[in-house]
This record gives sequence, C-alpha cells and structure tokens, in this order.
Amino acid sequence: MASLFVLNDPPYGTERSYNGLRLAGSLGRKGTEVFVFLIGDAAACAKRGQKVPSGYYSVEVMLRNVVRNNGTIGVCGSCMDARGITDAELVEGARRSSMDELTEWTMNADKVVVF
Repeated sequence: MASLFVLNDPPYGTERSYNGLRLAGSLGRKGTEVFVFLIGDAAACAKRGQKVPSGYYSVEVMLRNVVRNNGTIGVCGSCMDARGITDAELVEGARRSSMDELTEWTMNADKVVVF
C-alpha cells in the first residue's frame, strides 16, 4: 500500500506540516510505502541546517526519519526557486521534484492525505 502526503504549510508557525510528518513517519514504520510532496511554503521544510530551540521539534529530523523508513521526499522545484532554496540546501534524502511527478504519485497512491 502506498500513501501520499501533500504538505502545504511552512515548517514552523503552524503544526500542519509537523502533524503530517508525524503520520507519515508512523505509517512508514508500519511498512507502508510513503511519499511526501512539499509544495508552497512547505518547501522550506526540506531546508538543511534548521536551528530550533532545545526541546522543540525539528521538521528536518522528522523528514530524515521518513527517509530512514524508505519514504520518498519530493520538493516542488518552482516553489524552491520562488523561495531561493537550492538543491544543495535540501536535507539528505529530499530532492527537487515537479508537478508531473506529483501527478504520477497521486495516480499510483492508494491514499492521498493533504495537510
């Protein structure tokens, strides 16, 4: 079974991306094939080197956990460009993606969850 998560919100300021990644990570640990697509302000979730206060969650760490459980992370390329994020700045395991790839993932997913 494959689950696609489409995240729209920034990494901090709301908890939508946080909660989406919590669920994606949990499903990945249960053996579900997980795809995460970061679009709009969620593209910033994949920026490497995030500094958060001690005891606060790190979206970067959460993305690495999804990848560690064989999840796939795609980041909208136009959204990256609009926010000045380069390929070299992406967290390990995340990669530049496209609307065409999101279309393919959507067509092949058993479930699509949008946060």
